Amino acid sequence: MIKFFRKIRQQLLKENRFSKYLLYAIGEIFLVVIGILIALQINNWNENRKERIGESVLLTQLKSEFESNSKQLGEKMIIRNNMITASFKLLDYIDHPEKRQLDSVNSYLLQTLLVPTFDPIVNDIISSGRIQLLSNNRLKELLTLWTSEIIQVTEEEVAWRDYKSSSYSPFLLKNSSYRTILNRYWQENAMETFYLDKGTTVKFNLRDSQPYNDFSNIFESPDFEDHLAVCATDAKIANIQSLSLQNRIKEILGIINQELNETQ
Repeated sequence: MIKFFRKIRQQLLKENRFSKYLLYAIGEIFLVVIGILIALQINNWNENRKERIGESVLLTQLKSEFESNSKQLGEKMIIRNNMITASFKLLDYIDHPEKRQLDSVNSYLLQTLLVPTFDPIVNDIISSGRIQLLSNNRLKELLTLWTSEIIQVTEEEVAWRDYKSSSYSPFLLKNSSYRTILNRYWQENAMETFYLDKGTTVKFNLRDSQPYNDFSNIFESPDFEDHLAVCATDAKIANIQSLSLQNRIKEILGIINQELNETQ
């Protein structure tokens, strides 16, 4: 092709047709420029296509992760609601001794001893720079805030874990049968939510303590109601924060689904 154009130029020069040669040279330059622009456009199109493919892959990954986070967060909120319910039942037993059902006390106590912790999947898209693949600015903003918002939930979880270890568990060890309470964990499969494989059932029997426990020590202690109040309060605050986080996840998933639908 280059030799062909060169021959035309040489022929025009030999024939002293300079004006036509000039027009032809301009036209040739124009064609070269057009070719370069087309090549650049094709290159840009290929780069944009690669970026969109990368964005689609990232969105699909984020969707899976946040669906998992949403499910886990919901499970932990249910556990905390059970902790709150158990705390109020035991507080009611303190306020109204005639309502006490001793067979249920151990079940309520084990609920108050649970320490649900939200352990979400945290993507490294910010530190890796992959967040720039996302075209939706609101989604990028939500993902940037995600890590800091998790802290607001986990702070309450840590507060209850530390309080339980330092104050509540020692109180129960001193004033009740911890063996019987722990045995109820296994008999009621209370640990199921914490297993890696959901639906796991473990047969493990510590057997209840032989001495009869009427729980008079804990119900007559003014410290007991304080511990229950802390349990219910920490669980409630953590669930309020979790609900806000759950709404944030819903918004993130809504944007992700919308973006994925547009790429299809």
